[in-house]
Amino acid sequence: MSDNATVELTIATLGHRGEGIAKGAEGSIFVPYALPGERVRAAVSGERGNLKAVIESSPERIAPICRHFADCGACAAQHMTPALYATWKRDILIRALAQARVETSVAPLLDAHGEGRRRAVLHARLVGERSAVGYMQARAHRLVAIDECPVLAPAMGAALASAGEIAAVLRKVGKPLDIAVTATMTGLDIDLRGAGALDFSLRQDLVGVADRLDLARLSNHGEIIIERRAPQIAMGAARVAPPPGAFLQATSEGERLLAALTLEAIKGERVADLFCGVGALALRLAERHQVHAVEIETVALAALARAAGETKRLHPTSTEARDLFRRPLTRQELRRFDAIVFDPPRAGAAAQATEIAASGVPSVVAVSCNPATFARDARLLVEGGYRFEKATPIDQFRFSPHVEIVGVFTRPTRKRAKGLLG
Repeated sequence: MSDNATVELTIATLGHRGEGIAKGAEGSIFVPYALPGERVRAAVSGERGNLKAVIESSPERIAPICRHFADCGACAAQHMTPALYATWKRDILIRALAQARVETSVAPLLDAHGEGRRRAVLHARLVGERSAVGYMQARAHRLVAIDECPVLAPAMGAALASAGEIAAVLRKVGKPLDIAVTATMTGLDIDLRGAGALDFSLRQDLVGVADRLDLARLSNHGEIIIERRAPQIAMGAARVAPPPGAFLQATSEGERLLAALTLEAIKGERVADLFCGVGALALRLAERHQVHAVEIETVALAALARAAGETKRLHPTSTEARDLFRRPLTRQELRRFDAIVFDPPRAGAAAQATEIAASGVPSVVAVSCNPATFARDARLLVEGGYRFEKATPIDQFRFSPHVEIVGVFTRPTRKRAKGLLG
């Protein structure tokens, strides 16, 4: 088949990115926005198909909620019925576990969209003499300029306009920008990436924009330009002032659900929270347990410790700055805890999971945003003698292929080694 040949295809299944998969003469062809059972016309290049027309439509096809869908690359699945969408997303986790040869009960997908996304990374590019703000087209370098996004929370209502004004000020820099916007209790918190060092004049211009837009804080690659009010995020009973650019769950409901499932599964008095970030899990765990929170980012740990110190009726909470990829907590160090929670980045935590598997700690909860590395780490725990009780997929990135997971692992209790918390 020659490149970009237009052919008719019958879609058989859905891929993990939400694309329809058809069988071609030379193997599978992946067609974004096509659904199983559909007969479609697509321009095919290698294994990639570009949907041109739906000849026979699936009954599972519905109208998208956004006029930018299929052009903007931020959403992959607005065209699916809720039933098909939930099955597809749960199956992403089921397939990852099967590929890793790990068996457990997989719960139904939990909706964690809530009010919508409280965080977004917007892109700004020069189009002629003007700056445009939006998302990048899927598998392309073209910016799709947008003036609305229905998956954002109401508190993010001014995000696009604010990013546009900032991009206009930085137009003279002439560089592609990423503009990370977070809705906090005290207003929008914006961190710029890609602009490089800014001279005094530009910084003053940005201070004026921050005042005009009533931003809580404006930073450039983590360096604060102006903080008019400390950004605050509620994490259980605590209030956290995260550092610029700090990781947060995409939705408040997603964070709440991940924490609720973790708290439900944790047993015992003393808990280690590994890859703790600014404390989304640790601060909630501290309402019931003694917590030792470990993270490489010292500024994140400082925010956590400050919030813990300012929150009444929390159990003792200690922190430790440590690179858990290069220097995981050892099995001996872990044995002083009754339970372990670990929530690593997308790369997973193979080295740390190996030590946990050998520790014998009776209660373990694994939280992840990557089904493949989650399944790999789960296999390490199972091979170390843990019982994989269940996995729960959580959907906080609505219409996208991203899925969060909470996995619960147990093993027979053993006598805890003596040692002080921390």
